[in-house]
Amino acid sequence: MTIQEMKRRKQEWGYTYFQIAELSGIPEETVQKIFEGNGGNVDYRVWNELENAFRDKMVVKEASAAYGVKRKPGSYTIEDYRSLPDDVRVELIDGYFYDMAAPTTFHQLMAAEVHRQIANHIIERDGTCTPFISPVDVQLDSDEKTMIQPDVVIVCDPKKIVRQNIMGAPDFVLEVVSPGTKRRDYIVKLAKYEQAKVREYWIVDPYTQKVLVYFLEGEGEVAIYPIDAQIPINIFGGELVLDFWRIAGWAKQKWD
Repeated sequence: MTIQEMKRRKQEWGYTYFQIAELSGIPEETVQKIFEGNGGNVDYRVWNELENAFRDKMVVKEASAAYGVKRKPGSYTIEDYRSLPDDVRVELIDGYFYDMAAPTTFHQLMAAEVHRQIANHIIERDGTCTPFISPVDVQLDSDEKTMIQPDVVIVCDPKKIVRQNIMGAPDFVLEVVSPGTKRRDYIVKLAKYEQAKVREYWIVDPYTQKVLVYFLEGEGEVAIYPIDAQIPINIFGGELVLDFWRIAGWAKQKWD
């Protein structure tokens, strides 16, 4: 792939230098130099990582005839989503099905620890918000084209909690990055959460040892923390500070 092709995809997909850096693992300053023609001779390993960041924008699982769903990609609905077999795990985003592998023990430990701290805080203070941990369906836009399963959510409006799913945008969403979900978490879901007016979005990335906090209700800028930090939740005015020391310990272990 040439630099011209990368520049074209960057413009078409709306990638920022920061997002390219997060997807490729290359420092943002280096990415910017390469795209501005000031990078000199680029090491082939760096180039390979850049190319990987610009592979297909989305990995979409087609609903096959065996599932009883026959529609053009991009036109699938929540009715199609509900008609899939129980053992088929997907998310529906803007009419596309995204494959979801079963979460690993490593992934679930992290999500469960975050949920535990949030739930304890709310229960101890007799709070009115409700935390959920995946699997829970979220009909994000309250329309018929999107149904997702974030790892951890907080809902403060009880009217959004219906029998089958959460209807509308949660106040807080957290995703733990898996190897197959990185583009979805960093790019696709960030855009969807911002569009749906989720107030706060966290990305926990054990592979880069970072936690990204987007306070979308504020200026929309990202705060980046090391994975062993103590991090305040903005929607609670900083009253709840999550301690990531256990998660940091798990992230440093080797998980085969």
